[in-house]
Amino acid sequence: MSGRSGGLIPQSFIDDIVGRTDIVELIGARVPLKKAGKEFRACCPFHDEKTPSFWVSPDKQFYHCFGCGAHGTVLGFLMNYDRLGFVEAVEELASRLGAEIPREARSNDDRSRDQADLAGLMAEVAKHWATKLKADSRASKYLSNRGLSAEIIQRFGIGYSANSWNEVLDRFSKDTKGREALVACGLIIERDGGSGRDGERYYDRFRDRIMFPIRDARGRVIAFGGRIIDQGEPKYLNSPETVLFHKGRELYGLYEVRQTRAPLHRLMVVEGYMDVVRLHQAGIHYAVATLGTATTPEHLKRLFRLVSEVVFAFDGDRAGRAAAWRALNNALPEVREGRQLKFLFLPDGHDPDTLVGEEGREAFEARLDQALPLSEYLVQELSSQVDLAHADGRARFAEIARPLVTKVPEGVYRELLVERLAEAIRLPSARLRELWAGGSAGGGETGFTGNRRLTDRDPSSSRASSRSAGRGGLMRQAVLTLVHHPKVATRLSEPDLDILSSLDEPGSDILRELVSDLRENPCANTGQLLERWRDRPEAERLSRLAVAESLMPTDEAALQEVRNALSRMRDEQWRRRLDALLEREKSAGLSPTERTELQQLMTGRNRG
Repeated sequence: MSGRSGGLIPQSFIDDIVGRTDIVELIGARVPLKKAGKEFRACCPFHDEKTPSFWVSPDKQFYHCFGCGAHGTVLGFLMNYDRLGFVEAVEELASRLGAEIPREARSNDDRSRDQADLAGLMAEVAKHWATKLKADSRASKYLSNRGLSAEIIQRFGIGYSANSWNEVLDRFSKDTKGREALVACGLIIERDGGSGRDGERYYDRFRDRIMFPIRDARGRVIAFGGRIIDQGEPKYLNSPETVLFHKGRELYGLYEVRQTRAPLHRLMVVEGYMDVVRLHQAGIHYAVATLGTATTPEHLKRLFRLVSEVVFAFDGDRAGRAAAWRALNNALPEVREGRQLKFLFLPDGHDPDTLVGEEGREAFEARLDQALPLSEYLVQELSSQVDLAHADGRARFAEIARPLVTKVPEGVYRELLVERLAEAIRLPSARLRELWAGGSAGGGETGFTGNRRLTDRDPSSSRASSRSAGRGGLMRQAVLTLVHHPKVATRLSEPDLDILSSLDEPGSDILRELVSDLRENPCANTGQLLERWRDRPEAERLSRLAVAESLMPTDEAALQEVRNALSRMRDEQWRRRLDALLEREKSAGLSPTERTELQQLMTGRNRG
């Protein structure tokens, strides 16, 4: 099952639709491609360029831009260009092919139909409120005074809920089933201890409010946010959690962001619906908002699937700074190399809505360029809590920072963050790590553990590192060849597999898993292989290998290349063990078991 789809779409189905889709046809319908030898090229749709550096390979079913580095499969292109989620991209491919997603891919057919019915009801209510807005001069004047144009109001589907306790109730519920649907959508509320006729037991949730429809990735209305026009509390009222709407997962404006065709390099998270709408109107088409809740790890996962840079924009008051600190704490598990998180604090008395209205797009975006990186904001905030001029203040700084750092995934970013924190308290970073690890310089706080993988670095052995990651390394070459020629895995012989099972090299675990998977479920091309590894830590490394040139013109040559690499890695492993035993024999002597092993290795070498 595909992990990105929540375990609901069988991998075999994804393999099938990826294999049956012509990547040249799909991309060519969106980007003008020109044939160049066996491949196709164009100016990259993901960054501005005049000389084409975007290439599409029909053989690999893979695209790559040598300018900005964008690359992927047909699913990846739909996710990046059409700004779809993974499941939506699968559904789009299936629809193009006229393929029915397998029955077991659905959580429950009845529930799916129920949710579709509820989404249809939400769309009808949104349309009704949009019509009401046009007819209500007071509500229209309010939005006009806030600086919103008719075009942006229509684009976001903004509406108005009348000052009535039962307008939605009477218009959209004709019977008990209709009322149950309205309750399930969070549009009406049942009175506590209510009695009397059914209609009197319920009342409309939203009354006399400007209504902002909240859409999911497919554009379906799944919830609403309502803002009071005059004075009153609460200022903003959101839909409750429903079967359609989970506020810790959704982001207001993300659907509208995906509809723009401009290259998307960053996303900005703001706090209010009006902020998002006003920013989009000003030409800042990458603004989204959380929905009455702090930014969650799930929010960040969704954002980082689209871009590598996320900027939080907060009011400069106490509430804004408190919200920023919550966002930082929730963001730490999602930061790593290749991702940028920044924090922007606006001048007192301003929010994004008013500030962009006052100073315009260019000045506002200039502020974004000066936003604080997460590491600097963390140092700044911790420094404000202690006195770094004294030892006890610096010790307190380290104490506060330690649990925050442990939230950051191990890797380059975490190492650099520790260095920055150590610099702030004027302590060598190695010493800070030792102290945090309880006196052990190699403690698990910042160490690298686990099985050796393609992406691992072993600082104790430069020779091992060059074998696993070097441009001409045997392990790298074997994996690269399989990525380019996945069919050859099924043609490896039993002796080849015996060699593979005996290898104890950096990357051998991944090579074994790759071969095992390809033999059990053969792939037709590179694109299919990469989709299977989409959710794995090694996915990006395999994608980079797909970009690298393979010198094997045919599957036959590729098979021989893999066999040669396996044999040479076995021979190198034998030689290293032989050298170690011979050295041990000179210095300390060998046990009977080691002597037998030495004889076997000598015999094997002579046969070789």
